[in-house]
Amino acid sequence: MDHIKRDIAAIFTELADGLETGQLGKKTKVAVIGPGSELGEDNVMEGCKIAAARGIEVLYLGTAEAEGVTTLYCDCADDAFEKMEELLKTGEADAAVAMHYPFPIGVSTVGRVVTPATGKNIYLATTTGTTSTDRVEAMVLNAVAGIATAKADGIQEPTVGLLNLDGTRTAESILKSLKDNGYPIRFATSGRSDGGAVMRGNDILRASQDVLVLDSLTGNVVIKILSAFTSGGSFETVGAGYGPGVGEKMEGIVMIVSRASGAPVIGEAIVYAASLSRGDLKATYQHELKLAKKAGLDRILTERRESASAKQIGEAIVQPPSEVVTEQIEGIDVLDLEDAVQLLWSKNIYAESGMGCTGPIVRVSTANLAQAASILREGGFVSE
Repeated sequence: MDHIKRDIAAIFTELADGLETGQLGKKTKVAVIGPGSELGEDNVMEGCKIAAARGIEVLYLGTAEAEGVTTLYCDCADDAFEKMEELLKTGEADAAVAMHYPFPIGVSTVGRVVTPATGKNIYLATTTGTTSTDRVEAMVLNAVAGIATAKADGIQEPTVGLLNLDGTRTAESILKSLKDNGYPIRFATSGRSDGGAVMRGNDILRASQDVLVLDSLTGNVVIKILSAFTSGGSFETVGAGYGPGVGEKMEGIVMIVSRASGAPVIGEAIVYAASLSRGDLKATYQHELKLAKKAGLDRILTERRESASAKQIGEAIVQPPSEVVTEQIEGIDVLDLEDAVQLLWSKNIYAESGMGCTGPIVRVSTANLAQAASILREGGFVSE
């Protein structure tokens, strides 16, 4: 249903553009590399035919041919890659689909996949590439990239959830600070009874969020499982691939698919690429990043780096006398758990780290609960 809505929107967009430019009926052109697929060029061409039937002009780079698709002959993957770069540079192609691309540090891909429980699309931010060498910083920037990509693809106010991983609670706290400072992020709510913007595995399957924030390695595993679980992993049957590279250093729209992507996924990837071209992904991302920076993104990330450096050279903290701990404080990232305990110790409050049913916790006495919670909030370990 989602793709039907996008196709209808695309038709009206093309009509409006045509009336404005005098080029009524001008199609979006997407270049697609065929050589290199583990399933053969014929499989890639079938995907191209699916997209061509939906009104996209497909430029196939390889040796296969089919009616309705323009083949630009390339006898190997290297030649196809070189031709793809040329087409993007000259503007002869609006976007491209490839099985590999050397994105620079700072650029990662935002995949789109269908969830099995609801049939709804979700955007996985991100699935390949390295947004930042710092895990938490990467996840914060991935959120911005995911929001921009969803908006360029026609979702006006995408909801954002963060998968329950190492670094998630810290990233969530930073994103909440940005929201408090004016960044228009709309958090999703987990379908589990405790709610919140931190998503569980159930939420992936149910599409409790439009944009799911995670690190690239986890995102890569998630999209592979959702795309290929019906085939036992040898053939990706659903979704739109690993998505476009998004980041400050992005040039054009280059979509990544797997060498195991079946024709349905390749077809959807081409449609996804065309949609993002019409939605002006690059401009949308730059606008989204500008809003985040206006809300203090650079300052918050810089302060976090400086705080981490200060902790490394800080003096050793002595543990206060032990006492019975019966209360727990949730919402602390596992990567910050021991630092949170150390902070309370420095305030002469005895605390212990632990793992509750919903994630990491700090355990304190009933008498110290309110004060400890306040200290951890002020220290940036938990949000309100």
